[in-house]
Amino acid sequence: MNSNSNRRSAGSGLRLYLRRQASSYSRYIAEQTLYLLFGWIPTVVGIGMRSVIYRLILRTDGWAAIENGVRLRFADNIRLGHGVYLDERTYLHATPGGINIGDNTIVMHGAVLHVYNFRNLPQAGIRIGRDCLIGEYNVIRGQGGVEIGDRVYSSPYAQLLAVNHVYVDPDRPFVEQGITAEGIVVEDDVWIGGGAIVTDGVHIGKGSVVAAGAVVTRDVPPHTVVAGVPARPVKQIEAGTLDGRQKQVFMSVTSR
Repeated sequence: MNSNSNRRSAGSGLRLYLRRQASSYSRYIAEQTLYLLFGWIPTVVGIGMRSVIYRLILRTDGWAAIENGVRLRFADNIRLGHGVYLDERTYLHATPGGINIGDNTIVMHGAVLHVYNFRNLPQAGIRIGRDCLIGEYNVIRGQGGVEIGDRVYSSPYAQLLAVNHVYVDPDRPFVEQGITAEGIVVEDDVWIGGGAIVTDGVHIGKGSVVAAGAVVTRDVPPHTVVAGVPARPVKQIEAGTLDGRQKQVFMSVTSR
C-alpha cells in the first residue's frame, strides 16, 4: 500500500515538475534536447549556433546572442529583439504572460527574469524596452506584470518584485492567504542603483534615479532621485554640474 502510494506521489510530482518547465511534454523534450546539444558550447561558435538553432523554440526579431549556460523555461513565450544579449547563467522563466526583451538590450550574468504565473494572473509578464541593461544578479518577478521602458539601466543585485504575500490573519499561515500582484512600471531613462528593491505597485517616472540600497515602496515622480529605506525624494534632477562640482564626464563612442 505504501509502495503504491509512493509511486503515485512520485508520478504526480514528476508531472507537476514537467508542467512547470514547458507548455507541453513534447515542448519539454524538444527544448531540453536543444539545450543538451547546444546550450553548453562556449565562445562565439556556441553563440552563433544558438542564434540559429534556438529560433526553433523561441521568437526572435533579428539576431540575438545567447551565451552558454543560459536557462530558458517556456521558451515559446520568450521574444528577443534584434541585438539582445543574454549573458552566462541568466535564467528566464516565461510561464504564460511571457517575457519580451527589446532591441539591443543586455541581460547580464546571473540575472533572473521570472514570471512563474501558475495562479492565472491576467497581467503577468515581463516587458523590457530597447537599449536597456539589466545588471548582474538582478531579480525581476513578473507575476503582477513588469513594464520597463527604453534605456533603463539597473546595477548589480537590483530587484523588481511585482508580487506580495497577504499576511492579515494571524491564525493562518501566510502561504494560505494568497498574494497581491499590482505590477511595476519603470518609464524611460531610469537608473536603478546596486542592491535597490522596487516593490509591487510602484510606478517610477521618466528620467529618475533610484539610489543604491534604496527600497522603493511608493511612486517616484519623473526626474527625481530617491534614496533610503523606505525611499524618499532627495533631489530633483535639473541641468547643471554634478553635485555642484565640475567633474570629468566620459561618453560612449556610440553617442557621438
